Amino acid sequence: MTIGIIGAGISGLTVAYELQKRGIDYRLWEAASQPGGYIQSRWEGPVTADNPDHGKYLCEIGPNSLLGDADLLAWLDDLGLTPDITFSRPVSKARYIFRAGKYRQLPSGPLSLLFGPFGEPSFFSWKTKLAIFRERNNKTLSPPGETLADFFRRRFSSEIVDYALGPFVAGIYAGDPEQLLVSETFPVLLTYEKEYGSVLRGLIKNQSATGRRQSFSFRDGMQMLPNALAANLTNLSLNDAVQSISQANGGWQVETRGGTQFVDQLILAVGTDAAARLVEPYDADFARSLRQVIYPPMTAVHSVYKRADVRHPLNGFGGLNPKIEGRFAAGHIWSSSIFEGRCPADEVLFTTFVGGQTSARNTQFPDDVLADNVHQELVNGFGISASKPVFRKVSRWERAIPQYDAGIVAVKQPVQAAEADQLFVCANWYGGVSLSDCIGKAKRLAAQLADSLQINNF
Repeated sequence: MTIGIIGAGISGLTVAYELQKRGIDYRLWEAASQPGGYIQSRWEGPVTADNPDHGKYLCEIGPNSLLGDADLLAWLDDLGLTPDITFSRPVSKARYIFRAGKYRQLPSGPLSLLFGPFGEPSFFSWKTKLAIFRERNNKTLSPPGETLADFFRRRFSSEIVDYALGPFVAGIYAGDPEQLLVSETFPVLLTYEKEYGSVLRGLIKNQSATGRRQSFSFRDGMQMLPNALAANLTNLSLNDAVQSISQANGGWQVETRGGTQFVDQLILAVGTDAAARLVEPYDADFARSLRQVIYPPMTAVHSVYKRADVRHPLNGFGGLNPKIEGRFAAGHIWSSSIFEGRCPADEVLFTTFVGGQTSARNTQFPDDVLADNVHQELVNGFGISASKPVFRKVSRWERAIPQYDAGIVAVKQPVQAAEADQLFVCANWYGGVSLSDCIGKAKRLAAQLADSLQINNF
């Protein structure tokens, strides 16, 4: 029994690693020269005496961190990554939202919700505060196909959508809450609404059951994770693009740049564009549904300034920009405030994200114009006196994050039907986009295939 896996992003790497631990034969093919997919970490800038082997700025081109519990940390320990884990600083729990001309801290508890920081007005209006406290008495239920925005308007208020949900969703999904479905993005909210009659009551009841999760990265960035997985694998083939797949003898024949391989089961761990091309001869309707999945463009701009030139204390995770405020960027992560070692102590590193579903047009500017717009927004938002950053880098993703909107629902049925033909999916466009989602799905799929193999051999 051999299982084929196409794509060595975090999903493909994890399922291969889990199969290998169980002694199951597999083949993992990756078209690129390095594993990890969207997970890319780069040391940039000049070499210094403290860092003679690389530049002094650690730039995350893709995901900036991983949110995990004790089980995930134990799994990483098995990979040998525990000594390299860097936990986020406590100060990073504070989130800032741009409102009324400045970045203001989002309330994090009942007191800050009611009164706001000392000397400043409360973040939300009394109308919204009243709606929050009345949510427990809201007995309405979600209709089919309800968007995130409609769900939160119905249970809370439009102000919550504009100044909390919208920026939050733009950060996680690069998405628009007016299009994303609550059933596909946060189905647990529907569970709370149905079982407890209230989202807030459900959150309180399940606070301890969800376990304590921590945000962390690694000493040399997130890319250490796919690199560690790849180093443990014996059957990973890089620079080996899969050209076609076809059914054969109850399994699959896989044509790659390196040759032809028969596998009994096949896992697609690639984006919807690559998956559509591969499944077209097998199921044209499946391919058509995959091509309907939207991936908005996103650009990451890394900017470094002298700490002395930045008036804002940067005492938090970063500043997000609500769409309603008309800012250029989706938001600015204060990378050097979240994790130690991202840049020298006398400097600060910003990671700015431009684009996403609500402002894709902003990614169309040339690199220098786009970076200049980001600089001006940083100057105005954080009191920066420097005429330009001491370092900046622009990195682009033409297809960033799959959108869990009505279009992605059409993919579910053909994915499930393909399993009867021993064709499986393990990717961020099916069942969750986050890194922890992808790792969890990959582990469950490996266990499922291993269990079915044992049953068939019994």
